[in-house]
Amino acid sequence: AGRAGDAVRLSERVLAESERANGPLHPDTLAAQTELGHAYLSAGLWPDAVTTFERSLAGREQVLGPDHPDTLTARANLAYAYRAAGQPGMAVPLYERCLADRERLQGPDHPGTITARGSLAAACRAAGRLKEAIPIYKRTLADRERVQGADHPDTITARGNLASAYHSARKLKGALLLYQRTLADRERVQGADHPDTITARGNLASAYHSARKLAVAIPLYERTLADCERVLGPEHPDTLASRGNLAHAYHTAGRQAEALAMFERTLEDSQRALGPEHPLTQTARENYEAATRS
Repeated sequence: AGRAGDAVRLSERVLAESERANGPLHPDTLAAQTELGHAYLSAGLWPDAVTTFERSLAGREQVLGPDHPDTLTARANLAYAYRAAGQPGMAVPLYERCLADRERLQGPDHPGTITARGSLAAACRAAGRLKEAIPIYKRTLADRERVQGADHPDTITARGNLASAYHSARKLKGALLLYQRTLADRERVQGADHPDTITARGNLASAYHSARKLAVAIPLYERTLADCERVLGPEHPDTLASRGNLAHAYHTAGRQAEALAMFERTLEDSQRALGPEHPLTQTARENYEAATRS
């Protein structure tokens, strides 16, 4: 938090100095606006990020025109800021415009176009429009496979995104097949200890949990937690989340004593590592309190 605050203050100062020396529409000023917007995002200052990226997009459109690559990037930055700020309904039309512009200017197979399509799918999903999101995720995966190959990290990510959308839609058979493929690809391409591989194993465990196949889910959760502890450390946020997931699985399986001990450990570690107000700590507290009442 301290470093993020320092970055915000520095970026604010750079922008103010550029505006004073060069004017509001100078390329250095527009670049400084973009840097400040990203600093606000990193600090979790969503409204400030949205306002800054709105100014950045307006300036780019005025100086460079609507079709300049920097303008397209500025529009995508604003869409991302809306989504981060919990306003996916504002993000979706911007992402639709981004995709249409990329297709028209760069063609349907350009990596930037494929990325724009994936971003639109994610925004639709965040806006609760899952039925619209799934076909877009499917198209994104097909394009990644055709253009970049089945083993490209972006393709593997696209496969995992479609699996996650199927999971959310309770299409568990399709989700499990895609999660299994994603995990196998991560292990083969990136190695067993890569953080993306560990995440893929946790996602597969979660899908088995949703399918009530706890005999399969629990060993996967246990392996995920062990890998997180070994690779990321015992107090990394992903490790804490993984421990909470395993505790939930134990609870569902009726292993209440193990679940309660693990919920308690997760809460203690989260409070120490992240502080009492962090969202993960608050979730851990709610889980522990619910477990003590059951």
